[in-house]
Amino acid sequence: MKMTTEQFRAWEHKNITLVGMSGVGKTHLSNMLRKFDWFHYSGDYRIGTRYLSEPILDIVKKQAMEIPLLRELLRSDYISIQNRISIDNLGPVLSFVGKLGNPEHGGVPLREFRHRQELYRIAEIDAMRDVPDFIHKARHVYGYNHFINDVGGSLCELEDPEVIDILVNHTLILYIEVSKAGEAELLRRAEEDPKPLYYRPKFLAHHLAMYLEQNDLPYAALIDPDEFTRWIFPHLFNSRIPRYEAIAEPHGYTVTAAEIAALRDDKDFIDLLETAVDRNEPPEVAAAG
Repeated sequence: MKMTTEQFRAWEHKNITLVGMSGVGKTHLSNMLRKFDWFHYSGDYRIGTRYLSEPILDIVKKQAMEIPLLRELLRSDYISIQNRISIDNLGPVLSFVGKLGNPEHGGVPLREFRHRQELYRIAEIDAMRDVPDFIHKARHVYGYNHFINDVGGSLCELEDPEVIDILVNHTLILYIEVSKAGEAELLRRAEEDPKPLYYRPKFLAHHLAMYLEQNDLPYAALIDPDEFTRWIFPHLFNSRIPRYEAIAEPHGYTVTAAEIAALRDDKDFIDLLETAVDRNEPPEVAAAG
């Protein structure tokens, strides 16, 4: 939602959606704000515990069934397998998304990879549709004054206008912009520790074909999963920037990752929000205020 500085100051119960690449500080900030009466809504936590919990467990159980001892114990209900997902440990969600490539090197075959990508996209949409309900719960059930929506880096990839409308109508959208130095650091991290990612279908098809051609590979099953993930990340990063900006410019506000990193408490955060709102106001409105 858009507002004047005065409207922001008068907004008693603040609801904020953080938008930006993974690694810019969204979760770190959200965890800090939990200490200061903010309800932390993690999109990926909601995805893992509500919308993908069963598909995640199905993959684990399928692999366990290939081991004779575990197969017998599972079929006899002598053991069970459960997710141990927390806001600080979203490993099962990342493992479910997986990395495209050779199964012998931990990769996911192309057809299965596309299937998981679609399941993740639907789950992220559903998790964002839940935001209004959780804003209500945060205030009226759990007694928090404010609400922070910590969304995944792939929000800009969903291509679902309804999701953006929901977030705009119920929250103030804050885009965390990365500097050139910050961009280099994110690229370095992705090179050292490539993580599973969500890709728009057209983006994946285009870049997969490019990668196969450049590396003279006939099909995706021969791809090294980590190498492909390292190669595609800079392309993904550059494609997401204008998508974030297209959300923030008409609907929200922009701050830098450096400004986020400098925050010490919720007062600093609210001051930064006010600054972001203030510098986005038309001059005549600011003068009138």
